[in-house]
Amino acid sequence: MEWHVTDAQSLAIIDSEVGDHLFSPAEYEIVRRVIYATADFEYKSLMRFSERALQAAAAALAARTTIVVDVPMVQVSIAQGIQNTFANPVYCSMDTPTRPKTEKTSVAWGMETLAKRYPEGIFVVGQAQTALTTLVDLIEAEEVKPALIIATPATFLNLDADKERLQNSLVPNITIDSPKGNAVVAAAIVDGLIDLAWQVYGERKER
Repeated sequence: MEWHVTDAQSLAIIDSEVGDHLFSPAEYEIVRRVIYATADFEYKSLMRFSERALQAAAAALAARTTIVVDVPMVQVSIAQGIQNTFANPVYCSMDTPTRPKTEKTSVAWGMETLAKRYPEGIFVVGQAQTALTTLVDLIEAEEVKPALIIATPATFLNLDADKERLQNSLVPNITIDSPKGNAVVAAAIVDGLIDLAWQVYGERKER
């Protein structure tokens, strides 16, 4: 992300308002990105990082691992950042052609199609709860083994159950401990991860 003076001033205000916290420096960078994108300080207490989630994310981005997102808004939001750095392929499950089926939503079928095609990909679910349920089902069936899952859908249906299943799977993940989420939150997390990874791996490539 290209920062301007107003961005720096806004981040300084966020730092002042947040104050003391227990996040690692890298985790806090993700948290402040989300707060900056949403103007909602409650995310300080809602963000959850699994063990080694950030390390797994950085390694996967540097390896140009395919990124699969659930909705176009996330794809568009992260496009510039990823193309200016690691240039990972990015696919959207909502735009993936599938045969007409009634058992699942189109975005869930698209997610299943792409997950089976890229079983070790980075998966970002910012809006569609059905896409997250599908991913967790595939993980438990040992059909896929994602490098990372980012899950921030806004829903009141089975969200806690799906998140618990995701955490029990031991797949590196970043989630929010609330039904309050959206594609903007997911995109902010991805942009933060890209910048953090580029600070490490991008500098090595340029030397």
